Amino acid sequence: VDVERVPAVAAPLDCAVYAGGVSVRSVVAQLGVPLSIIALFQRPPRPTVAELAATSNRLVIVEAVDNPTNVGSIIRNAAALGWDGLILDHTSADPLARRSLRVGMGTVFALPHARTTDLAGELRALVDFELYAMTPDPDASPIDTIIPGDRVGIMIGSERSGLSHDLLELATPVRIPMAAGVDSLNAAAATAVACYALGRR
Repeated sequence: VDVERVPAVAAPLDCAVYAGGVSVRSVVAQLGVPLSIIALFQRPPRPTVAELAATSNRLVIVEAVDNPTNVGSIIRNAAALGWDGLILDHTSADPLARRSLRVGMGTVFALPHARTTDLAGELRALVDFELYAMTPDPDASPIDTIIPGDRVGIMIGSERSGLSHDLLELATPVRIPMAAGVDSLNAAAATAVACYALGRR
């Protein structure tokens, strides 16, 4: 990193630039590695679930995925496969957390997201969307047999307990056909398959 260029790059942005040694940067960043450049940004406002749905046709919906690495991977998969947005419940990891940003390769800035404390209630209002719930349940429909409509939401739950009963009631359960002896993929891998399978238009 060409640290000497930072003041010139930052000057048109009208932001303060501070210099500090290794010990200062370690304290500020609270990381094991004292990064050469640390930046502090104001968090952009999030859209509401209704606002995001009004401008979207393909939504990934995440419940209780509290691992920021998984959230970052889910975002990257959704963005790469052309989905429009992400809806998270309040117990899922922050898409703007450091690990999410790193794993997602910055794609969170291209994929708008909404966060809610009433995920089931918000989803009930999305009357124009077909909702599909990912599950390893053998009675669920194989995802490759689904012909998606114009507006689709795919739900991904916690790897520990899956989707809540409230969300399962709102959606059509779908599963990824698996080889014998393996019942599921992790949340990020399952999202990639689901986004590909249900992203057809």
